[in-house]
Amino acid sequence: MEQTWRWYGPDDPITLVDIRQAGATGIVSALHDRAPGEVWPQDDIRTRKDMIDAAGLRWSVVESLPVSEDIKSGGPTRDQHLQNYCISLENLAAEGIKTICYNFMPVLDWTRTTLRREMPDGALAMHFDLTSFATFDIHILARPGADKDFPAPVVKAAKKLHDGLAPAERDALTQNVIAGLPGAAMFFTLDTLREELARYAGISPDQLRENLATFLRAIVPTAERLGIRLCCHPDDPPFALLGLPRIVSTHDDLRAIINAVPSPANGITFCSGSLGASGTNDLPTILSDIAPHVHFLHLRSVKREDIHGAQCSFYEDAHLAGDGNITELVRIVVAEEARRRTEDRADSEIPMRPDHGQELTTDIGRDLRPGYPLIGRLRGLAEIRGLEAAYKHLT
Repeated sequence: MEQTWRWYGPDDPITLVDIRQAGATGIVSALHDRAPGEVWPQDDIRTRKDMIDAAGLRWSVVESLPVSEDIKSGGPTRDQHLQNYCISLENLAAEGIKTICYNFMPVLDWTRTTLRREMPDGALAMHFDLTSFATFDIHILARPGADKDFPAPVVKAAKKLHDGLAPAERDALTQNVIAGLPGAAMFFTLDTLREELARYAGISPDQLRENLATFLRAIVPTAERLGIRLCCHPDDPPFALLGLPRIVSTHDDLRAIINAVPSPANGITFCSGSLGASGTNDLPTILSDIAPHVHFLHLRSVKREDIHGAQCSFYEDAHLAGDGNITELVRIVVAEEARRRTEDRADSEIPMRPDHGQELTTDIGRDLRPGYPLIGRLRGLAEIRGLEAAYKHLT
């Protein structure tokens, strides 16, 4: 595996020097100031790449080149945004950056209700609590029909929780849910979130799948010509939220994406944390099946709790703990990379980053981006690196 690290650019409190000392060789980054649908200018890409090169590192993966809501929903600027996406791919390839992660989650990307939950050992972890999310959806956002989307015990518990919330607690829950991704160019208020949800009224999972297929049909030929590897990131969490369709949540979903436009350019970001938040996803089985199409790896582990069918609460556990089975996943990856070498594949080394992480020791109190601490990710990278070295030694 190529050991990589997510970096949010010059404003990231974790520096490129820190990252190099952590042992990573590749950087995962993006032009976060560019809104979805905009072209990424080649000059801006080169400026970012030059910073990374100067630190003795390599810009290995773009995460993410965002897909606009008009592309996802089939809105009026879809065709222009598809053209812009292809231009951005051209500009990235011209600078030698050829692994591009994206997602097709409507409106919100990853969603958590607590950004820093204290664990028994004093570490801080991100947490998704189903009852808290139902409280937000039913009582704060007041989405019509929201109470029908949760099990009856959760609806009852959400009412009790809401009635006991102080104003500051209500505000904190709201901000945690709608804050968006760290570094993102777009942020929501309750009103703008309601507006975005409205654009998906009447869009079924099947329609969203067709919109994803339209996206792939438009951009895969350009990516293939440029030698780019596109990799779709799973839904996080992998079940429906806010009445929105989710189509990248299961083994079958990932297979459908691969089959929609068969091409070496059309692949998957295997995120063990996102997929692992559903107990119906057998991570080793999924990875073993789609391994030839995996262009990027996010290795992290969540611990599921308070399970209600497909829905559950969960928190970000230590990388080798929780329900992620990272030990077995690394074994599968090492075997897949060996298989690729027998085929002389140019991508025989798969970029991997230790995704998320608990805030540990000197991370705590630094006001780092939630989920992206220094020490917590360094621990995860070291543990994964050790597993990889052991499996390679045994083969």
